[in-house]
Amino acid sequence: MDVKRIGHAGLVGWREKVGDRTAEAVSKRTSLKADTVRAVLGALFLALSIKTTVDMAARLKRELANARS
Repeated sequence: MDVKRIGHAGLVGWREKVGDRTAEAVSKRTSLKADTVRAVLGALFLALSIKTTVDMAARLKRELANARS
C-alpha cells in the first residue's frame, strides 16, 4: 500500500490548492519534502471528511429512530 497515494487522494479542489501552498512553505522551512507534506495534509483532510460523514450518518440514524417513536 502506497501511503503517499492515499494522502494525495485527500487533496481535491480547494484542499489541493491549500495543500500545495502549505507544502511549499513548510518544505522551505523544514527538512521535509513538499511531496511528503502534501501527503500528510491530504491524509488529514481525508480523515476529517470521513469523520464528518460518520458523524452525519450517526445523527441521521438517531433522527430516524426518534421519528419512529
